[in-house]
Amino acid sequence: MPIQKLRQFLDENHVKYIVITHSKAYTSQGIAASAHISGNELAKTVMLKKDGELCMAVLPASKQVDLTEFAKLTGSKDVVLASEREFRDRFPDCEVGAMPPFGNLYGVPVFVDNSLTFDREIAFNAGSHLELIKLAFRDFERLVKPTVFEFAHRSITHAA
Repeated sequence: MPIQKLRQFLDENHVKYIVITHSKAYTSQGIAASAHISGNELAKTVMLKKDGELCMAVLPASKQVDLTEFAKLTGSKDVVLASEREFRDRFPDCEVGAMPPFGNLYGVPVFVDNSLTFDREIAFNAGSHLELIKLAFRDFERLVKPTVFEFAHRSITHAA
């Protein structure tokens, strides 16, 4: 079960959290709707390649990574979205696209958009397309020790 490694880590570090089970969903907005959580409160993990090395960008589901800004702020020459092929083996206990933002458990640096620091709690994929974990942002920050800066912008939605 994908959530087992993360739950064990949280339990060992005495973190209070809840598990939210929802119907199967693959997009961050679909997950937010299924779990009845605002897209601003759901933290999504976007896998990037920064000068050829994998890293995680963690941001509200309602936003998108500004790759140019991310590159500038990290002093990188090249930042691109990583393909599933490039990262799926790094997360053997997770469903592809459902990795929790705990890159420290997988040897991947984590960058968090500053807007998440204003939330008391965050919810995020727990390794599967059926479960989320919700916990205090300060616990997440204490355990992951991410680099925090502003690299996301609001998603543009189009009416159908």
